[in-house]
Amino acid sequence: MKSLVQARWITPLLVAALAVALDQASKRWIVVTLGPETMTRFIPLIGDDVRLAYSHNTGIAFSLFQGKSDMLTIVALVIITGAIYLYVTQLPNRRRLVQIAMGLILGGALGNVIDRIRLGYVVDFIQVGWFPIFNLADSAITVGAVLLMLQYALDEIALRRVRQAMMSQ
Repeated sequence: MKSLVQARWITPLLVAALAVALDQASKRWIVVTLGPETMTRFIPLIGDDVRLAYSHNTGIAFSLFQGKSDMLTIVALVIITGAIYLYVTQLPNRRRLVQIAMGLILGGALGNVIDRIRLGYVVDFIQVGWFPIFNLADSAITVGAVLLMLQYALDEIALRRVRQAMMSQ
């Protein structure tokens, strides 16, 4: 039983550790390369539409809740706790896709929490057109959420096939 529980956590913990490491390393590199002042130097990647730009974010996406970093840290920790609870009690946590998704979500959330605790703001640096500037942690959370939705869609498709097969007998 113990090894089964441990097996459900190996992949998420490894993915989360990798996400945090890549997030924090990329943020350090951006600060060194484009800092110390924000939004003064840029690295174009695809014309002017996609570029790297060093920015501080004391709020969340779309400039919501600016200056509320302490409150957002607490909210993020509550969400992380809730995600772990759901992973343990509700999600099909033996499925590799769910394990990877949970690792990405936890790693991304922890990457941003580390910034908020250490710096009082989140370092953002990926700028795509008009979209709000973001970072690798934000990307990990988004990809993780998409993977969870994909797993649920796959499960629903499989369930419908089983129901159809049962009805046709």
